[in-house]
Amino acid sequence: MIPTIDYQRITDLATAIEGLTEEDHFLLDGVLLDRAVESTEGICGGYARLRGTRIPIWTLVSFKSQGASHEELLRNYPTLTLKKLQFAWDYYDRHRVEIDTVIVFQHED
Repeated sequence: MIPTIDYQRITDLATAIEGLTEEDHFLLDGVLLDRAVESTEGICGGYARLRGTRIPIWTLVSFKSQGASHEELLRNYPTLTLKKLQFAWDYYDRHRVEIDTVIVFQHED
């Protein structure tokens, strides 16, 4: 079944977003980022991962630091999109110490 799209609701949302101040845009970006990444005990070692996947942020960051391109990551992880990759990079930018610590820990095993 094809979901019904409420164009008026989407238009109203776009109008509301356009009216946000720069500070509100920053806060909205943080909320969207928080919803795009999750950590659950028992899944992927409890490390931050893209919501609804078993793809840890540290794994993507590690592959990128080893030279993997966006195209290569998208090819190797078919459920990824460029938007999800951007969420991973944004999360890393905000939680660099956390992710770098996990990467070091993983390489010690």
